[in-house]
Amino acid sequence: MFTPTKRAFLAALALMGASLALAPLPAAAQSPGALSAASALAGEHPAGYYKKAGELFGAGRKDDAVFIFYLGQLRYRVHLQARNAELKPDGDPALFASLSEVVGRPLNEYAFGDIPVLAKTLDAVLAYDQKNPDTFTPPARFAAAHERTRAGLAAMRTQLLQQADSIRTQRKKNGLENRS
Repeated sequence: MFTPTKRAFLAALALMGASLALAPLPAAAQSPGALSAASALAGEHPAGYYKKAGELFGAGRKDDAVFIFYLGQLRYRVHLQARNAELKPDGDPALFASLSEVVGRPLNEYAFGDIPVLAKTLDAVLAYDQKNPDTFTPPARFAAAHERTRAGLAAMRTQLLQQADSIRTQRKKNGLENRS
C-alpha cells in the first residue's frame, strides 16, 4: 500500500518522465541521418562533405547540414595542412575557398543564429572525428595537422561562447535572425 507521500513522489516521477519523453531533442543532437551521411562520406575527398551539406541544407535539414559542413571543413583543413607542399594553389586550396564561400556562407548565417547549439555541434564534430578517424588524410600519417586543426576548431568554439553576446548584437544590426 502506498502512503500519500509515496503516491505524490510516484506521480511527480511519472510526470517528470512524461515531460522528458515529450521534450524535443536539443538541435545539436546529431540525427541518425547526419551520422549516416558522415559514415557514407568516410574516405572521400573533403569536398564531398560540402556537397552533402549543401544538399541537406537545401532539403531543410539545416542542423544536419551544419554538422556535415563543419566535419568537412575540419577534414578539408587537415588535408590542406598535411599536403600543403604537394597542392597546386589553383587546385584544392582554391576549391576549399570557393566551397567555403558558396556552401559555407548560408550555412554559417544559419548556424551562428544559435551560438549554444553551434558550440554543441562543434563538440559533436570533434567527438565524431575522434571516434571515426579520417581515412582520406589519416591521423596516424598526419598527426600534427590533425592536432593543429582540431585545436583550432576547439579554440573557435571557446571564442564563440565568449563572444556570443557581441555576435548576436552584430547579427541583429545586419538583419540576421538570432534563434537563442
